[in-house]
Amino acid sequence: MPQTADALGADLERREGLHKVRGSARYAAEHTPEGCAYAWPVAATVARGEVRAVDDAAALALPGVVTVLHHRNAPRLAAPDDATLAVLQDARVPHRGWYVALVVADSLESAREGAAAVRVTYAQEPHDVTLRAGHPGAYVPKDTDGTSGEHVRGDAEAAFAAAPVRVDTGYRVPPLHNHPMEPHAATAHWQDGRLHVYDSSQGATTVRNVLAGLFGLSRDQVTVVSEHVGGGFGAKGTPRPHVVLAAMAARRTGRPVKLVLPRRQLPAVVGHRSPTLHRVRLGAGTDGTLTSVIHEVTAHTSRIKEFVETGAAATRVMYASPHGRTTQWVVPLDVPSPSWMRAPGEAPGMYALESAMDELAEALGIDPVELRLRNDTGHEPDSGKPFSSRHLAECLREGARRFGWAGRDPRPRTGRAGPWLVGSGVAAATYPVIVAPSRACALACPDGTFVVRINATDIGTGARTVLAQVAADALGVPVERVRTEIGSSDLPSASLAGGSSGTASWGWAVHEACTQLAGRLAGRPAGPLPPEGVSATADTAGRADADSDYARHAFGAHFAEVGVDTVSGEVRVRRLLGVYAAGRILNSRTARSQFIGAMTMGLGMALMEGSTMDAAFGDFAECDLAGYHVPAHADVPEIQAHWIEEDDPHLNPMGSKGIGEIGIVGTAAAIGNAVYHATGVRLRELPLTPDRVLAGAG
Repeated sequence: MPQTADALGADLERREGLHKVRGSARYAAEHTPEGCAYAWPVAATVARGEVRAVDDAAALALPGVVTVLHHRNAPRLAAPDDATLAVLQDARVPHRGWYVALVVADSLESAREGAAAVRVTYAQEPHDVTLRAGHPGAYVPKDTDGTSGEHVRGDAEAAFAAAPVRVDTGYRVPPLHNHPMEPHAATAHWQDGRLHVYDSSQGATTVRNVLAGLFGLSRDQVTVVSEHVGGGFGAKGTPRPHVVLAAMAARRTGRPVKLVLPRRQLPAVVGHRSPTLHRVRLGAGTDGTLTSVIHEVTAHTSRIKEFVETGAAATRVMYASPHGRTTQWVVPLDVPSPSWMRAPGEAPGMYALESAMDELAEALGIDPVELRLRNDTGHEPDSGKPFSSRHLAECLREGARRFGWAGRDPRPRTGRAGPWLVGSGVAAATYPVIVAPSRACALACPDGTFVVRINATDIGTGARTVLAQVAADALGVPVERVRTEIGSSDLPSASLAGGSSGTASWGWAVHEACTQLAGRLAGRPAGPLPPEGVSATADTAGRADADSDYARHAFGAHFAEVGVDTVSGEVRVRRLLGVYAAGRILNSRTARSQFIGAMTMGLGMALMEGSTMDAAFGDFAECDLAGYHVPAHADVPEIQAHWIEEDDPHLNPMGSKGIGEIGIVGTAAAIGNAVYHATGVRLRELPLTPDRVLAGAG
């Protein structure tokens, strides 16, 4: 049925859905130019040291092998800002899995066989890969954006000591890995001095800019296409080594080169969520009012690039208290460089805070929902800014109503279903509103249709569809008359798909361009348009990144019901509910999909996801989907996502907040709190695997 001009908010199907079902949506590895060669990387087998020799004779003797690149013969690159991209530039090995060679061959099979034949000799050095509290190398990083460092409000220690009710406890979240369905891949081709790349990336503009700098090119000499991307969750948020290696190999061989990273190598080279150690201290009056909030977080980073998992950032946002301190520690180790993973900082940080809030509710004898309501606030505690909108209380109350919270017996270990102990839990969630400058062009065609062009990236979220809705709303036309062109750096530059900022950033630029175009069309005399059409371009720089007088965040509430098997220790989530306040929802279908997808990741974080850093070998023991478990269909129960209507005029022209990440933020804590309610045993280390459940029940 044709859509009306009032399309914003409608549950439209994704425009690319049929192409994906039919297999005609082409991903980075599905582009095979004539004469394409294939590459396979060789990863370091020591945790720290130096390459002394690379013996590639056996590899080069194999049929089909074209060349072997290593630090002695690879093309030289300009020094990158991101040291993880300085591949094959010197002999140093900063961590196990660092790429030390690349085999290029006529076929994928030959490249893989050639990589296995390369012999590398190392000078191995002592290494340290173990994160621990009180590590002598720990430091407080510089706070460049308000999410890290140390923030102090009042005298938190004295207020905590004086509080009549106190909670002082620790939590541990292990290393977590993104593992998108589509591994990182790139196909690179040089022609007439230009570099053309198909890349699996969350931001083709950034990849274009970085490649231009590395290879000494102007930006208009590089085209990066990321038309379809099979998931990223942050791992594809910045350029990764695979795209640099593919471009290097293509330059050396004079042929197009395709490189798809083996899944077992992903944890070492594309980022991961750093493990985090949390100490949370909450002081409160007997009425449940918080008087002191102290949250200390320790995370690791690599020795070549500082990345901080800012686990205490959300604590500065959540609850009113006159005194507070959040401190972030980071420890440089001989580990792969961590990076973004869905809701970086907020996901592990809110697991700790919301678990501690549950422990405080137990100590006070106050209902966990009521405790959160008593500490709600209209101003951001640290900055003192008023929230542009904050409907956390409404989310909690609506969630409690839908979940049937009022009928819950608050006593732990009182619910049973045969051999299963049954319990329920709640947690709050928040995520900041982030908007980045972007450019968009809108074109009115003589045939009455419209084209919107912007280098947005659709990582499975439905960006094409939602941007068409934004454009149709601004133009006042049916959405089927709007076509979107995205996913190429030759289009107007746009920010990356990350930080729940994509739609807000791109949509702002699209809205402005279409509003300008509508004005131009209205001012034209009657008659047909010229053959080239009429266009308008908008750039939101200076507006989208401007400081605000308001604290801008999305909020939500999660409710979970679990069953715990008294024999095996298995935890099964029976019900999961999320209720959100995230501004105006632009497409109800894609929004619900985002919420449910993030909640599913939160379920995985709570019950099964996690890896182990092997102290002796300096490697992640669980490096593929056989060892690193993610939720399958059988693990996903009844999941419901709802939202409340929220009108916030202090955001962007659409009135929308990001929704891609808030769904994961409180899910793990809600499940953990439900496990406590079911068993009466508080487990403070994720994931809640059967062995830990049985050991805790001990």
